[in-house]
Amino acid sequence: MREVPRHLAVIMDGNGRWAARRRRPRVIGHRAGARTVNLCIDFCLERGIEALTLFAFSSENWGRPEDEVGALMRLFLAALDREVGELHRRGVRLRFIGERDRFGENLRQRMTAAEAVTAGNTALTLSVAASYGGRQDIAAATRAVAAEVASGRLRVEDIDETTVGAHMALADLPEPDLFIRTGGDLRISNFLLWQLAYTELWFTDTLWPELGVDELERALRSYASRERRFGLTGAQIAAGDGPLQESIR
Repeated sequence: MREVPRHLAVIMDGNGRWAARRRRPRVIGHRAGARTVNLCIDFCLERGIEALTLFAFSSENWGRPEDEVGALMRLFLAALDREVGELHRRGVRLRFIGERDRFGENLRQRMTAAEAVTAGNTALTLSVAASYGGRQDIAAATRAVAAEVASGRLRVEDIDETTVGAHMALADLPEPDLFIRTGGDLRISNFLLWQLAYTELWFTDTLWPELGVDELERALRSYASRERRFGLTGAQIAAGDGPLQESIR
């Protein structure tokens, strides 16, 4: 097994609690968390991690107080304006997954422009899950497969995991090797439900704005110490019989 994961998936939890402990508005926590995003990107680039997927805003987060959602959208816009040039300079490809049509027109245009500017970059693929839910992702893939059947391009009996997986978000990337959740909760909260089937999980009580390189290194050491068997025996894995992951195309 590679000691360094190819694909790291992260739930960035704890911004609001970080702010509350300081008796500050929740939006201050989100601003502080944005700095940790840059630290995580730097970490991936330095360690040779090829893909980083961040859960920024879930489909359920639309139910949060209107002022917090509005502040998050403004932060999102500001981050795009501020960071895209630097991401491009460093060879980072930026993409967004989720129900983009729920965002305002201005933000959608900025997202599309950022993806276009960075599309040819290969140092790191940074996927931002925004207005995203794992069940929503599976439902969208199912609709796409059903449409192919209805059009006659696909037979029902030919549908398998590979067929469905090809229509999921991030289908062109290797599945996440390591999942990290900050903030102390021990769940995956509707994040990449299909893609995390065999991902190694790592949880920390550290709040997202306080996450540092030392904590990320601990996660990687834990990952490197594990034997990933994918349903096989340890002997089979040692003999090289484990499944192969696709390369990033």
